[in-house]
Amino acid sequence: MLPVAEARTRILAAFDPLPAETVPVGDALGRVLAEDLLARVTQPPAAMSAMDGYAVRAHDAGAVPARLRLVGEVPAGEAFPRALGAGEAVRIFTGAPLPDGADAIVIQENTERDGDTVVVHTAAQAGDWVRPAGLDFREGEPGLPAGRRLTARDIGLAAAMNRPWLNVHRRPRVAVLATGDEIVLPGEPLGPNQIVSSNSMGLCAFVSACGGEPVHLGVAPDTRAGLTERIAAAKGCDLLVTAGGASVGAHDLVHRVLEERGAELDFWKIAMRPGKPLMFGRLGATPVLGLPGNPVAGLVCATLFLRPAIDVMQGGEGTVPRMRAVLGAPLPANGERESYLRASIDRTGPHGPEVTAFEKQDSSVLSRLARADALIRRPIRAEPAPAGTAVEILPLDHGACRI
Repeated sequence: MLPVAEARTRILAAFDPLPAETVPVGDALGRVLAEDLLARVTQPPAAMSAMDGYAVRAHDAGAVPARLRLVGEVPAGEAFPRALGAGEAVRIFTGAPLPDGADAIVIQENTERDGDTVVVHTAAQAGDWVRPAGLDFREGEPGLPAGRRLTARDIGLAAAMNRPWLNVHRRPRVAVLATGDEIVLPGEPLGPNQIVSSNSMGLCAFVSACGGEPVHLGVAPDTRAGLTERIAAAKGCDLLVTAGGASVGAHDLVHRVLEERGAELDFWKIAMRPGKPLMFGRLGATPVLGLPGNPVAGLVCATLFLRPAIDVMQGGEGTVPRMRAVLGAPLPANGERESYLRASIDRTGPHGPEVTAFEKQDSSVLSRLARADALIRRPIRAEPAPAGTAVEILPLDHGACRI
């Protein structure tokens, strides 16, 4: 069986970043920049007041008390019409540009008004409460790098940089196909010996959370004709993901139908628990990722293989977020397959994050996955690990992609 790391390497090698498209800055949340974003303006465009107070020449207000003649005021959005002369002050408000000649702001709390005279009680130094031009960024400077997934903060910065349109990688269109005569979609009549399909809904949500556009192909019956029809509907998508039917049973027809249609299968079966029956190949120009039919195994495999593939198509590096934590309870030795255990995290532990595997790890128990904070990775033939041992975990709530 293929090791997990080798399977991921082969899968990611099949994907390239998708072409760029231009979207309004207000619609770019969660998208990945296809180019470095350069500022089109300087911010602030001129020296600005950081506080309400008085614009002065520091030389005139260096010895206190200093009495200065008030010659006008300037609110935000306006400018004083002339240069500030010796012994003069201008009433100024936060965000207003400094008059020519002024080099400091005396905040209003440190002054006293006497008619047209301002008495300064705290000595001023050049630069006090002044935001110099370009403090934030200057025209032509890079503000956000290519490959960055845009957050709300990034959208605010892009708007401030006067970038109303952004070039971002196109969202990958991922077709999701569940298989099996025994499953029906939520809300449909449930016959004898049938179960409600959670695979396709969970995987479509997963694709959306990772920045892709899911194309739900429904549930294919366990017949060659039914599978052929549904698989053909994935034409034009960037990736076809199947759930179920990739094992070795008599009714597991997905890989057989794919091969009959001319698909080239790279591998199926990997040394992983849960998720042994993982399949990957290509049908014409469309990569095909066959996930296990078990919902838990399917979503665990999606975390390790589907998520990084979507990331690469959006211009990312395809990494799987990982971190270290200490065990809150002991773990037994691991077997011949790399294991991923559903677990909860206690972030208040005295030695940093503490992770505890759920007692029940049966891959049919989807409710445990819904309550999990992380997956504990156990290498092949790992020794027993007592509580307090440092282990590698995959957080399930990292960034925008939450499963």
